[in-house]
Amino acid sequence: MARVSVRKNVSANSKWRKSLLSLAGTAVVVLASVTTASSASAAASLPCDIYGAAGTPCVGAHSTTRALYGAYNGALYQVQRASDGAKSNIGLLAAGGYANAAAQDSFCAGTTCLITEIYDQSPRHNDLTIEGPGGAGGQDTGVPADALPVTAGGHQVYGASFSGRMGYRDNTTTGVARNGQPEGMYMITSGTHVNGACCFDYGNAETNNQDTGNGHMDALNFGTECWFQPCYGAGPWVQADLENGLFQSSAGGSQNSSNTGITAPFVTALLKNNGQNFFALKDGNAQSGGLRTTYSGPEPTRAGYSPMHQEGAIVLGTGGDNSNGSIGSFFEGVMTAGLPSDAADNAVQSNVVSVGYGGPTGATGTLNPGSEISLRATTACCTSDYLRHRNNNAVISPVSSTLDKSDATWIVRRGLANASCVSFESRNYPGDFLRHFDFQVFRQPMDGSAAFRADATFCPVAGKNGQGSSFRSYNYSGKYLRHYDNTVYIADTGGAHAWDAAGSYNDDVSWVVAQPWAP
Repeated sequence: MARVSVRKNVSANSKWRKSLLSLAGTAVVVLASVTTASSASAAASLPCDIYGAAGTPCVGAHSTTRALYGAYNGALYQVQRASDGAKSNIGLLAAGGYANAAAQDSFCAGTTCLITEIYDQSPRHNDLTIEGPGGAGGQDTGVPADALPVTAGGHQVYGASFSGRMGYRDNTTTGVARNGQPEGMYMITSGTHVNGACCFDYGNAETNNQDTGNGHMDALNFGTECWFQPCYGAGPWVQADLENGLFQSSAGGSQNSSNTGITAPFVTALLKNNGQNFFALKDGNAQSGGLRTTYSGPEPTRAGYSPMHQEGAIVLGTGGDNSNGSIGSFFEGVMTAGLPSDAADNAVQSNVVSVGYGGPTGATGTLNPGSEISLRATTACCTSDYLRHRNNNAVISPVSSTLDKSDATWIVRRGLANASCVSFESRNYPGDFLRHFDFQVFRQPMDGSAAFRADATFCPVAGKNGQGSSFRSYNYSGKYLRHYDNTVYIADTGGAHAWDAAGSYNDDVSWVVAQPWAP
């Protein structure tokens, strides 16, 4: 998790180098600007229309964010309330359009919800339900329904954020490739929410939740686990989980030294396999540009992979034997019957880019949910400083880099523990929120737990020095967000820690809610 940090607290007449208040972090990702749609409906030719027209129809089409057929107007997913166990299907704003997130918000108000089922939009009805125990993992749970708010098509929607021991599966599908039949698949995921545990997969898996041998899987994998050497860079990489190995080539390890991984906030991951003697891997930025092919060639040379022995189940979030230690993000994905053409893949990527995943919310400068803001310090020393996540301080100005501006930009969300308060989501780390832990503030992925929800919820009051707003911790009601000694904490003047010092306290806990630095 990324540490939150701020400037050192000194007297107002000290000489300061102007800098951003900093949340020290791990890898930093620039959020590219995109153009978003303005209506509730999407383009008429959506991914499954494209693949169908090319002769490789979808046999699985799963998304929590949008329709994948231009004519689809059914439910996308099902949520279940913690308060009474009631369930509700979440549909679309319009046929061929985007998820009705407001319906989820209304149904789940005052409680929490899990996603219990992700519906298949294809005529095959290969719906994904919460995965049961397998050879390498116990019973999974569903993902928290509100953990990954994002913008798509100009609307707020929710992705699916996996925090380990979460997964979905359908072991009784129809139409999915079996025993060496050709197929293709893609998913939209995130390069900022990954780990090296096994296995964040989407695709073809065993029908009994067990490892039944080489070639019995044909699934996309995205993460930082390097199964076969060499792997170049730090990842995460798009790999093929073909069972008993994550493959970047026929030899196992990478044969492409330029493939060091892809860390964009939104990533297109693609795998296709003719089931006999060929497979290919592609990746791309889901916000801009096209696809690159990282491997295209023969099936693995190890025994059992040529021909393949797929069993036809569909898995999401785990390995074929329910290896469920991975984390990851899922927004949409499809599986096809037959080997898709490169032209169809490229057309699908163009459609994905047109969605504008992660684009601006359209509201700025307020504490209303959905507004994008930056938080400026009001202490006399630091009135040009802004709260941000990064390892180092940096001066921010209109000519600062896109990275710096994005690091200092936050999206206001309804409080994760109390809707009358607020939570702050990172602009360029989808699903990461400001959260205090042991009184220090971090940027960390939302895991759905009650502890995280409380730690990431802050209640605005009038600024204690008469400027802006102060943000009271929801679960430590006497403590407020404070910058002290180049770090951000929750603090009060009665505590025993250095950051609880009385000097300049009212100034340090007062923040101006400013226009966002990110475009």
